[in-house]
Amino acid sequence: MRVIGVWLCGLLLLGAAGLRAEPNVAPGINAPYENADVRRWRGVLERDGREIWDRRRDILAALNLRPGMKVADVGAGTGFFSLMFAEAVGPGGRVYAVDIAPGFVESIRSRAKALGYRNLVGIVNNAHSVLLPARAVDLVFISDTYHHFEYPRSTLTSIHAALKPGGELVVIDFKRIPGVSDPWVLSHVRGGEETVRGEIEAAGFELVERRDFLRGQFFLRFRKR
Repeated sequence: MRVIGVWLCGLLLLGAAGLRAEPNVAPGINAPYENADVRRWRGVLERDGREIWDRRRDILAALNLRPGMKVADVGAGTGFFSLMFAEAVGPGGRVYAVDIAPGFVESIRSRAKALGYRNLVGIVNNAHSVLLPARAVDLVFISDTYHHFEYPRSTLTSIHAALKPGGELVVIDFKRIPGVSDPWVLSHVRGGEETVRGEIEAAGFELVERRDFLRGQFFLRFRKR
């Protein structure tokens, strides 16, 4: 038994060392949200002309949410998707609004309370983990946020752990195509669809659906292996 205990401790230490050794692939990308002006960001993120906002109802329909589901909106931002999810899953479901910015999370909680949604939980996460309970959710949704993951390997590990067996991960992010994509995308987004898919599959997921109804972004659905 002592040998097994030493072996397990060794594995834990190796895992912790691996997380520490993971390089930051997007240093400073989340600095603008450290003291987020929520009112200003609502004007930026919840506006006509932004594709994700304009197509939010189409995106909601594509997710196929059902009453009673447990859903996590990772990188929830100002929370417009979180609030839509709270209505879609109903009182018997639960929505976790996860964001690295405390101001965003507090604002989402306040908006949910004002709208009468009692099924929404706010979580302030960190750069390495989404800080969700283990096997707690049926679906993790990430919109325009994957490229903000500073430590994608450890963050994806935490997402994998948070999903129930057979749970799904949906990622929407920018198409990054040199010579085609907007200069802002090319300078701001570190990798395109192929990079995102490769990293997620390496983290223990399989691609089960790809939709192309968005002009500047891709929609990928994965299932936890």
